[in-house]
Amino acid sequence: MLYIGVDFGGTKIEAAALSASGDVLARRREPNPGNYDAALTLVKDLISRVEAEARQGNPALVDNSASIGIGSPGSVSPRSGLMRNANSTYLNGRTFREDLEATLGRPVRLANDANCLALSEAIDGAAAGASSVFAIIVGTGCGGGLVAEGQLINGANGLAGEWGHMPLPWPQPAETPGPKCWCGQHGCLETWVSGTGFARDFHETTGRDLKGEEIIAAMREGDTEAKAAFDRLLSRLARSMAVIVNILDPAVFVFGGGLSNVPEIYAALPGLIRPYVFTDGWDARLVPARWGDSSGVRGAAYLWKQG
Repeated sequence: MLYIGVDFGGTKIEAAALSASGDVLARRREPNPGNYDAALTLVKDLISRVEAEARQGNPALVDNSASIGIGSPGSVSPRSGLMRNANSTYLNGRTFREDLEATLGRPVRLANDANCLALSEAIDGAAAGASSVFAIIVGTGCGGGLVAEGQLINGANGLAGEWGHMPLPWPQPAETPGPKCWCGQHGCLETWVSGTGFARDFHETTGRDLKGEEIIAAMREGDTEAKAAFDRLLSRLARSMAVIVNILDPAVFVFGGGLSNVPEIYAALPGLIRPYVFTDGWDARLVPARWGDSSGVRGAAYLWKQG
């Protein structure tokens, strides 16, 4: 069996073909065209290219079937079948899965991109073997995904893991009502702990325009304003994770996105989380994604390994 996964990101679309054992046999990536019809065409083209390349290099796969999984922003409403909550807003209100199936001429499984990260890392990544895994993507946006006993948890309404659009917990006076989010609410986590929110907070506090990675670099060079901004980010992230601990108590938190590449967070967060956890003692593993930015495409391919 050949497993093909597509990571439908806001800035790029990536496809990869995996063997049954998880080896990547072919991979292609192109910029997201930002247009619905063009995106469907690009997905078809990328899948055709990686499938042909994988079969060409592996004669045993020539006659094997290939499954296709898609990791996308947002999710499919179980009521209407339409996409919703995608920050690539041209997907919202579309029959994305059905349109992909019509374009490709074969069945497709589709899940939220953070869910795909969680599934990938729970199956053969940094959280392999853990009883419960909560994945956190902190990059341009902010999202979450949940896997329990090796199975992706979607929830009764397909909303499980929508961590980025809950309000910032235990807010301080300066944090209310919070910035306006693209979803229409104020103070969503995405406006605070995403890379975009981190840079916004730094600018509003200092008047300086730096990207997230530039703030981290400045902090490491001794910039006190950058250090204060990073401390605020850690506090907000810790409070937000404590809510997940109090509800789900996952064994492992696995991080994806740009923040996952900042090693300082893994040492600092446990001590900042504990004061907000309703228990006499708490411990869990906090780890970066083993597969890095390839986790999404791997998890999409693994959707066909689910029941």
